[in-house]
Amino acid sequence: MGLTLNAAAFRAWTQLCAEALSSARAEIDALNVFPVADSDTGTNAYLTFMSGADAVEAQPADAGFDRLVKAYVDGLLTGAKGNTGVILSQLVRACFGNLSIQREVGAADVAQSFVAASDAAWAAVGAPVEGTILSVAKAAATGATQAATAGVDGRTVFAKAARAAREALARTPEQMELLMRAGVVDAGGRALVVVLDATEQALTGRVPAQVTANVPQPLVPGADDLSADGPSYEVMYLLEADDDRIPELRAALLALGDSLVVVGGDRLWNVHVHVDDVGAAIEVGIAAGRPYRIAVTHFADQIAQGPAVDRVVIAATTGAGLTELCKEAGAHTLEFTRERPLTVAEMSASLRDVGAGEIIVLPNNNRYIRQFEAAAQAARHDGVRVAVIPTHAQVQGLAALAVHDPGLGFDEVVVTMSSAAAHTQHGAVTLATESGMTMAGPVSPGDVLGVVTGDFAVVGDDVLEVAYGVIERILSPAGELITVVLGEGSDPRHADAIRERLRSSRPDVDVMVYDGGQENYPLFLAAE
Repeated sequence: MGLTLNAAAFRAWTQLCAEALSSARAEIDALNVFPVADSDTGTNAYLTFMSGADAVEAQPADAGFDRLVKAYVDGLLTGAKGNTGVILSQLVRACFGNLSIQREVGAADVAQSFVAASDAAWAAVGAPVEGTILSVAKAAATGATQAATAGVDGRTVFAKAARAAREALARTPEQMELLMRAGVVDAGGRALVVVLDATEQALTGRVPAQVTANVPQPLVPGADDLSADGPSYEVMYLLEADDDRIPELRAALLALGDSLVVVGGDRLWNVHVHVDDVGAAIEVGIAAGRPYRIAVTHFADQIAQGPAVDRVVIAATTGAGLTELCKEAGAHTLEFTRERPLTVAEMSASLRDVGAGEIIVLPNNNRYIRQFEAAAQAARHDGVRVAVIPTHAQVQGLAALAVHDPGLGFDEVVVTMSSAAAHTQHGAVTLATESGMTMAGPVSPGDVLGVVTGDFAVVGDDVLEVAYGVIERILSPAGELITVVLGEGSDPRHADAIRERLRSSRPDVDVMVYDGGQENYPLFLAAE
């Protein structure tokens, strides 16, 4: 029996892979000693797959399977981070490039997709090394090919390939001395195994049994022993170039450094290389086509970074209650109202005056995201690490603050807070002040409006009924929590009514109520 590929299952799979990498991110980061011990492989893999999942999420609800696959592989390619992220994007791209989407997928199809993925990944790397993600991919392809000849179905072939990958991961320390001395398996290979395990779970409904790696204890090496003797900088960029220019580009970059990976096709490429001469690596790209989204990382700086003691979270807030909630969570607050919005000067001053080496910003308003980014750019020029998490609503900021852990490294905590904010569906209830036309229909002064992710989605004449309409739109079947933030002058009984309504219709959902005191919005609502 073959596998039938469909749009709904594909959407769910993209989210499952991202969630699996999110859960394993810290573990994979800790394994990262090759090619540079910069502890970011898990984070890079997670960000890469989130980029693909976000690209799928942005497609229309009626988008077909082929359109979703194209959006996904392009999202992975353009959002790939680090050496592992780039290789993973190529593995997925090649895998789906060899699967027919017009019929059921059989055992031979699954095996061929694994072979194509492995071949493409090995070809993309300038100087392939055993004991890495490439070895794990090759083992999966071999396992799939052997299973396909045994007359089993496509699901079984995939399960055999995933098991072969797990077993190959356990062998990586035997293939690379650096891994053996550190007492770890390859971080990139582990990331691939996480994706394969998540996929096997989606296909079979079973959680795969893990193969324990028989790895020796670390030899307690010094810092120099675990530092790769290689170039000082990682250079990445997207490149628009004719396909026939890529061989020359590969050769030129390989002469400049190592860890070269070039993936893509159809005039869109992702280039990754480790070099000492950053300018020369970029000039090679200019000679081949148009490089953009150029990113340069100095490994010495990245390796030296640890959990910060001088980190500050700045939250833009409206309403006395919400301001107090954010302060209690440890944030510095910048208050605004409709009549007194924040200015870029205030934002810049807030970043400068806190005197912190690391700053995380929660704009909590659509209008403030770009303005805070402009202020952050100036602060970065002064050597301050600033991350602006694009929170569009106050409730997203609360969700992000709830997971802030001062003990985590900057990059890890930014990813965690960003994920919490992004997975918080938000809405609100407000009152129309003038006549007009909205996406939900015509409105008149005094009408009650329900807002869902920034757009008017419900029009009515009763605050509670409109609130119920908003909740129906933001609460998914898997939702576990509804947050209700009461605005200035709101009736406290509204929260009680919402709690009773959900107790009847969704007893599995908890309700949290806060007195926010925000103006113009009787209710802020969030679903997690």
